[in-house]
Amino acid sequence: MKAYIFDLDGTLLDSTGVWKQIDADFLNRREIPEPPDYAPAVAPMSFREAAEYTIARFHLPDAADALCREWFDMALYAYGHTVKLKPHAGEYLAALASRGKKLAVATSSVPQLYEAAMRNLGISNFFDAICSADEAGCGKSRPDIFLLAAEKLGVSPSDCAVFEDVPQAVQSAKSAGMTVYGIYDEASKADWERIKATADGAFTDFKDAFFV
Repeated sequence: MKAYIFDLDGTLLDSTGVWKQIDADFLNRREIPEPPDYAPAVAPMSFREAAEYTIARFHLPDAADALCREWFDMALYAYGHTVKLKPHAGEYLAALASRGKKLAVATSSVPQLYEAAMRNLGISNFFDAICSADEAGCGKSRPDIFLLAAEKLGVSPSDCAVFEDVPQAVQSAKSAGMTVYGIYDEASKADWERIKATADGAFTDFKDAFFV
């Protein structure tokens, strides 16, 4: 392979607990016990939808915009200070770079968050290109972001290996003609068998990916 394209959250970054902790800390600040159905309820919502839902559910005096800013500030601190790399991810990136491979990020995150995490973890210099879902114009249910990454790297899709942790993204990268490897993440535990069945290979740890 000439190029390697990586998702961030749940693939390179061990960040799946960030939002769960934000929910807990946010409610704890207001001395509200967290109902067990709260996190699943807000997970698929946008920031704005989650803010409006939270205000209505807990009868909060806050404005929705204020809640969105508070959550984003909490996430920005976490991404810039506490989020860690997945085990052996840093070593794997360094090994690929030492072999002269082209590397790209393909992420659904926003620049403020992924830039803070990459800067704090010291991995920014490994990458030749960064592509966001906003830039691609759609999420990872379509292959556009992966094709954009290949274009930025100046390589054919067939010369790209992609690392992802969710089944929809794995399938999209496959549909772009790329070789795709699944990376295990606790948040996608229920989809692991599906990921393994769809991907060209799957790893629970980047130490197992060094031969790729």
